[in-house]
Amino acid sequence: MMGLPLAFTEPLLLIGLVSLPVLWWLLRVMPPRPRRIEFPPTRLLFDIAPREETPSRTPWWLTALRLLAAALVIFAAAGPIWNPQTGAAGSKAPLMIMFDDGWSAASHWDVRVRAADELIANADNDRRAIALVPLSEPNRDITLMPAGAARVALRQLAPKPYSIDRVETLTAIDRFLKATGDCEIAWLSDGVDTGRGEDFVQGLGKTIGDRSLTVFEGGTSSPLALVAAENAAAKMTVKVLRTDSGIAVGTVRALDQKSSPIGEARYSFGPQDKETEASFDLPVELRNDITRLDISGERSAGAVQLLDKRWRRRAIGIVTGTTSETAQPLLAPTFYLTRALAPFADVRLADRGSPQQGITQFLDQKLPMIILADVGTVAPEIRERLNAWIDQGGVLVRFAGPRLAQAEDDLVPVKLRKGGRTLGGSLTWEKPQHLAAFAANGPFAGVAVPKDVTVNRQVLAEPDAVLATKSWASLEDGTPLVTGEHRGKGLVSLFHVSADMRWSDLPMSGTFVEMLRRVVDMSGYTAKPGPGVAAEASTETVAPLHILDGFGAFGPPPATAKPLPADYRDRATPDHPPGFYGPAEGPLAVNTLAASDRIAALNTTGLRARHATYTNAEPRDLRGWLLSTALALFLIDAIIVAVLGGGIAALLRRRAATAMIVVGLALAGLVSLAPAPSRADGASDEFAMKAVSQTRLAYVVTGNADVDSIVKAGMSGLTQFLAQRTALEAGDPVGIDPGRDELAFFPLIYWPIVPGAPKPPQDAINKIDAYMKQGGTVLFDTRDAIEAPPGENGAAQTPGMQTLREILSSLDVPELEPVPREHVLTKTFYLLRDFPGRFSTGQTWVEALPRDEDDDSAQRPARGGDGVSPIIITSNDLAGAWAQRLDGQFMLPMSGGDARQREFAYRAGANIVMYTLTGNYKADQVHAPALIERLGQ
Repeated sequence: MMGLPLAFTEPLLLIGLVSLPVLWWLLRVMPPRPRRIEFPPTRLLFDIAPREETPSRTPWWLTALRLLAAALVIFAAAGPIWNPQTGAAGSKAPLMIMFDDGWSAASHWDVRVRAADELIANADNDRRAIALVPLSEPNRDITLMPAGAARVALRQLAPKPYSIDRVETLTAIDRFLKATGDCEIAWLSDGVDTGRGEDFVQGLGKTIGDRSLTVFEGGTSSPLALVAAENAAAKMTVKVLRTDSGIAVGTVRALDQKSSPIGEARYSFGPQDKETEASFDLPVELRNDITRLDISGERSAGAVQLLDKRWRRRAIGIVTGTTSETAQPLLAPTFYLTRALAPFADVRLADRGSPQQGITQFLDQKLPMIILADVGTVAPEIRERLNAWIDQGGVLVRFAGPRLAQAEDDLVPVKLRKGGRTLGGSLTWEKPQHLAAFAANGPFAGVAVPKDVTVNRQVLAEPDAVLATKSWASLEDGTPLVTGEHRGKGLVSLFHVSADMRWSDLPMSGTFVEMLRRVVDMSGYTAKPGPGVAAEASTETVAPLHILDGFGAFGPPPATAKPLPADYRDRATPDHPPGFYGPAEGPLAVNTLAASDRIAALNTTGLRARHATYTNAEPRDLRGWLLSTALALFLIDAIIVAVLGGGIAALLRRRAATAMIVVGLALAGLVSLAPAPSRADGASDEFAMKAVSQTRLAYVVTGNADVDSIVKAGMSGLTQFLAQRTALEAGDPVGIDPGRDELAFFPLIYWPIVPGAPKPPQDAINKIDAYMKQGGTVLFDTRDAIEAPPGENGAAQTPGMQTLREILSSLDVPELEPVPREHVLTKTFYLLRDFPGRFSTGQTWVEALPRDEDDDSAQRPARGGDGVSPIIITSNDLAGAWAQRLDGQFMLPMSGGDARQREFAYRAGANIVMYTLTGNYKADQVHAPALIERLGQ
């Protein structure tokens, strides 16, 4: 039996209901019967109608109305809370709470945590032991713990960024239930079947037997997922998955490597659709820059699709040594190559002319892949350029033909015999050969081998000890069909047949398309391709670089993340969580879901259990409703009395004091029980108008009164300094709460770090992360440079820095470096060497800029915010140096011995503000003469 879903915080106040009979007697209004005295003149009054009559009794229904209002006030004072119970009233059996904690639980994780917290609170009232069972950890021991320890363990749980297999946990659950005996079970389900869901439901039903089970599901929207991103010829598409029904729309965002937005695509679900598609109609150059797709407003790793170089639509140049394409274009090698490559690459044909000119043209365009179809001799200077291009990562694919068969060339992976081998001709006993099965460890592994493809001519390789290791595909007689080898960072491959139908009918098959697709993938792949190369690639592994957590945010790799093979193409697992692996310049993407994965609703109807929704699991305070109803009844009573008593005038005359007392008490109760009004957030018109009326600096309100007062005074002092020394006349600084206020109005946010302060909620972290990615700058100041001992890696190990690291652990922070001498921040307004505050020993950190001496654009990266670092970190207590009292005196002393340190602190603040407002314009060469003159060089 389930308990009554109602509880009281002050149940003793219900004793006040005993006073209702007394109130009934008091409210009957029974005046004393008047004495009858005969007085002759009163006969003159018989014909005068009285204006007002006093009833001998109050009507019963009016008395009941007043008693009901009084009862509601008593109930409200007792603190009623609608609070569903999951166990039998008074039960002492232990409670086991099972958690779905895969990626599909992340989007509504807070709802599940609140439900679990409420279950723990209910169990604590009955002094029951609790066991928490995350279904993602089958090897975890299930133990009973008191409510306090369960709450601590609950806060340590977090959703995993991969799909969980619930079935593997059944063994541990069965072992625990056999050891515990009687037990009540609650399953906080996410309602998603990512695989073997039916097996788990059946197994769970057998495992728990006759024990009480409550399944929480529903009451929340379906989680969304992204799979099967494809960079097609005209657009990039990605599939959006869900499990529920109904019309729904949303947006998928596309971000580049620096998390700057590239574009957005809308998607829409029909009433019964479980799958839809979002399309990005962008130029191929922009689509190739996309490294992350995610669903706006969806916080889960499944709603993120990471893309690496394998998803890039590569530009491929084709150079042919034959001239038949001008006379017979349908028989030319370019015809077959163009149509085979078109679905997944942008094909560029060389301008008419010599092959040397075509090769030079594509080398000048810096294409990642070049195909030479029957190109024989290559000029020495072109060969040198090709070799250098291959060493830097270029992919050269060659097709045989009459010209190549007669040439001597080292731009092939194996040494070739002169001439070609003819199969099935009138002067040979050999028959045309079919293709042999592809090696399981080669780049063409898994590609179907067509039985109707024959080869009647090929170029032969000289046998040697390494020929087998360089063979990617072979004929049935063992002679190589495709060979390849890795050179430097690039690749050289050779098809030993022509790219047209003269030597084989391979170009007419679908296998030809798939083989070219695999080779194109290698042009942006970190693995060393080919079986020959496959022998090396089988042992090559890449280490985790940036890993997604369950909410879809990047973070450092956990200790459990293991390196994976460089040719890994499967979905994420506990050992290989989703994220980027390998070197930063060419990482490998691992996603939560594979392209073929789909999700479905989990069917739990086969369980003999009580089903509850998450919305019903949340406690609801009923005091506001009861007091509002009581106030309404009092107002109705006043109106009735006014009508019965001869109108409003009589009411005001006779019952003014009583009515005012009742209404005042009711209003006071409502005010005392109503939640405290929240601060005006960014959505309010008043806040927005104040923020945009003038350029304003902002600072984060920490809740520490001393720190906040100093920071406010410091930001005001910097604003005054800017008005005196620059053309900026900013408004008064604004204190903000990142979790509530809109941040987009402010170019710079100063965040003082208070050691030991609790980590901001995830919503605030997400808003800060979005603010930084959209061009805003956050200045973190730990204010502890004077007590900062160097750590093992040169970083400060102070309490303030440790608190800052906890905040940054949830932010997608770029690579940082101390401010270089040539950084634009040192010359935005003043020429500075460092950035002191109250202290001068701390370093100032900004986003690391690329260092490429051959690329002029590296000094001015084209990204959001015009090159402005989204984050600045210091420990010099800048606001403490800027802070002034109302009388103009400075609030805090300076720690350094330099008398001009405070002036330099103000100048540092001016440079930072101008840097955030104007970007990297001072990096332009037009400023160089003036800067050199100022520096005296």
